[in-house]
Amino acid sequence: MKIIDYPQFEEKVFQKVLSNGLTVTLVPKNGFHKTYANFTVNYGSVDSSVISADNKIIHKPDGVAHFLEHKLFEKENYDAFELFGKLGADSNAYTSYTKTSYLFSTVGNVRECLETLLDFVQLPYFTDESVEKEKGIIAQEIMMYNDDYNWRLYNGIIENLYPNSPLSKDIAGTVESIQKISIHDLYACYETFYHPKNMNLLVVGAINPDEIIEWIEKNQQNKNFSLFQKIAHEKSLINEEYEIIPYRMLEVDTKRPKVAVGIRGNGNLPAGRMGLIYKVALNLGFYLLMGESSEAFNDLYDTGVIDDSFDYDISMGRGYHFCIISGETNNAEKLTSEIIKLIKVAPEKLSKSEKEFQLTKKEFIGRQIQSMNSLEGIANRYEGSLFDNAMSFDTVEILKKLTLIDILKAMEYFIEENNMSVYQVLPKEEI
Repeated sequence: MKIIDYPQFEEKVFQKVLSNGLTVTLVPKNGFHKTYANFTVNYGSVDSSVISADNKIIHKPDGVAHFLEHKLFEKENYDAFELFGKLGADSNAYTSYTKTSYLFSTVGNVRECLETLLDFVQLPYFTDESVEKEKGIIAQEIMMYNDDYNWRLYNGIIENLYPNSPLSKDIAGTVESIQKISIHDLYACYETFYHPKNMNLLVVGAINPDEIIEWIEKNQQNKNFSLFQKIAHEKSLINEEYEIIPYRMLEVDTKRPKVAVGIRGNGNLPAGRMGLIYKVALNLGFYLLMGESSEAFNDLYDTGVIDDSFDYDISMGRGYHFCIISGETNNAEKLTSEIIKLIKVAPEKLSKSEKEFQLTKKEFIGRQIQSMNSLEGIANRYEGSLFDNAMSFDTVEILKKLTLIDILKAMEYFIEENNMSVYQVLPKEEI
C-alpha cells in the first residue's frame, strides 16, 4: 500500500489500487470518533452516450446518471437507506456533471456500513415496475427545482455558456426525457461505467488502514466484474459550432432581480496537479477582485447594489471550467455592468495588489488548514484522477508557493471578453 506522508500536518494518506482496478484512498484521523466514506464513479450527467460492443455510439436520454443514483438504493428485498439507518449511519448520494458519489458517515459499525456501501452500489437491481414508479418521483423533483429561481438562474447561465452541449442539460434531465428511460438503458449505462477501474473509494476518520483495506479486499474478492472496456470521455464539452449566448433573461413572479455573469474557460484545463494549481490561483484572484474584503465588494455593498447573496463560484471538471458571479439586487443593469467592468480590468487591477495578495494568501492557508478538521471537507474536496489524486493537504503547499505573477497569469489565461455571458431573472412587468 502506497503511503503519502505530510509531516508538517502529522497526517498520512494510504492508497492502493486493487486487483480489480478500484482505487482506494484511506485517511486516518487521530482523535476523531466518526468515519466518512465516499464511493465515486467517473460518470455524470454529461456522459449521455455509451459505446456498444461493436463500437457504435448510442445516445441515452438525459438524466440516466441521476436516475441510476436513485435506483441503486432500492434492492429486491431491502432498501440501502434503511440498512444504514439501522446501523446508526447517515447516508446520501449526489450526481454532478461528471461523477456520481455515494456516501455514509457513522460513529460505529464501520465494517457493516462499508460493506453495505460497496454491495448496494455494485449489485444493481431494477424492475420495470420500480423504474416506472421512479419516473414520477424524479419528475416531481424536477418540477420542484423549476420553481426555484436560484436554480433557474444557475441553469440559465450554464445554457448560455455551453449551448447545445451535454453540460447545458439539467443534471436530472427533463420531465420528458426521463419518461424515455428504460430498464435496458439503466443496465447498459451501469455496465459501461460502474466498473471498479472507473471508480474510487475514499474513507476518512477513525480507521485503521490495514484493517480497512483487508475488509475491502475481502468484499471485492467475492464479486465478479465483466472485462472493462475503456471509456472515451469527451475531452472538451465546448461545442465549437455554437458561440456563447451573450444575454438572456427570464421574467417570473419575484420581487427582486437576480443576476448571473458567467465566464467560460475556452482553454484546456491543465492536466493533473497543474489543474489544481490553476484552480487555486483563480479562486485567489477572484477573491482579491470581488471577495468580501475587496474594494469593489464594499463599494457595491455600501451603495446598496449588492447584499450578502453576492458571490462567485469556480467550477472545474472533466472537459470544462467556468466561473459564475451572481447575486440579488435592486438594480440588475447596474450590477451587471459593474461586474463586467471589473472583470475587464482584472489583470491591471490585480497587478497593483501585492500587499492585499500576501494578506489574502495567509487567510486562504488558514482556511485550508482549518478545513482539515472536517472529514466531509477532506472527502468532498478530493477529485480523484482530475487533479492526480491530490488531497486537501496538498493545497496548503500550493498556496504557500503561489506568487502574484501566478495569479495574473491564471486570470489572463482564463478571462476573455468573448467568453462572457449574462443571464437575468427579472420580476414580471405589471400591465
